[in-house]
Amino acid sequence: MKTALLQTSLFSSDASADSVFTSVGSALRVLHRVNPVLSWTGWLNVALAVLAVAGLLLDHRLVTGAPAWLKPLKFSLSIIAFTWTLGWLLADLPQAAQRSVLYLSWGVAVSMLVEQAVIFGQAARGTTSHYNTNSALNGALFSLMGIFILVNTLMTVWALYLVWRHPLHGPAGYVWGVRLGLLVFLVGSVLGGMMIHNLQHTVGAPDGGPGLPGLGWSTRAGDLRIAHFLGMHALQALPLLGWLLSSWAPRWAPQLTWTGAALYAALVAGTFALAMAGRPLWAAH
Repeated sequence: MKTALLQTSLFSSDASADSVFTSVGSALRVLHRVNPVLSWTGWLNVALAVLAVAGLLLDHRLVTGAPAWLKPLKFSLSIIAFTWTLGWLLADLPQAAQRSVLYLSWGVAVSMLVEQAVIFGQAARGTTSHYNTNSALNGALFSLMGIFILVNTLMTVWALYLVWRHPLHGPAGYVWGVRLGLLVFLVGSVLGGMMIHNLQHTVGAPDGGPGLPGLGWSTRAGDLRIAHFLGMHALQALPLLGWLLSSWAPRWAPQLTWTGAALYAALVAGTFALAMAGRPLWAAH
C-alpha cells in the first residue's frame, strides 16, 4: 500500500526542513488515496481546530476554570492524530481486509463527528460536554457521546483483531509496534471509562483548579487524563518505535519493540495508579 514511504527520510538525522515537509505532504496524499474516509475526518478536524483557535481569541469565557474553547481545540488535535494514524496503519493490511477497514473507518468517522458536534456545541453554550448531567439536555448529550465512544471503542477492537489476524506489510519490529500500539491504545480508551464512571477526571478534588500549563492536568490531586492520554498516544509511539528499531537493529527489533511496549504499558499503569491514589503527576507549590 505504501511501501515507498516506509523508506522515507522523514526521521533521518540529515533530513532538511524541505525534505521533511515533502515527506509529510507525500504521506498525507497517500493516506487520502488509501483511506479517504479517515483522511477527510482528519481534515475536518483541522478546520475545527482553526475554529477553536478563533474561539480562544474572541471568546474569553471560562468553563471549569479553563478557556471555553481549549477543550474543543485539544480534541480536534487529538482526533487528527488518531484518525490519520489509524488510516495510515490499517493501509498495511492486505487487500482481503480492506472492506472491513472501510466499514470500521466509517464507524470511527461518525463517532468522531458526533463527539465533536457535542463538544463544540456545549463550548458555544458556555458549559461542559463531559460528565454534564445537570439538566435533561446536557444529560442526553453526554449519553449520546457515551454511545459513540462505545462505538469507537468497538471499532478499535475490530482494528486490533484485523492487525493480529492478517499479515501486515513491513518489517517485523514495525508490525509488532502496530499490534502492540493498538492494544495499549485500547487499554487507554478503556481507562477513559473510569472518568465516565466517576463523572469527572480528577481524583480527590473537583474538576478545575490549578493544572499544568496547556495540558490542564491537575497539580493538586490525581488526574485520570494522564494515563488516558499516554494510552491513546501509544498508537503513534509504539509503531514509530518498531519502525525505528527495524532500521537501527533489525535482528533484535521484535524483542526490543516488545520491551519498549512493556515499559510504555508500565508507564500508563503507573500514572493510572498515581491518579487513583489522588496524587498529581506534578504537585503545585
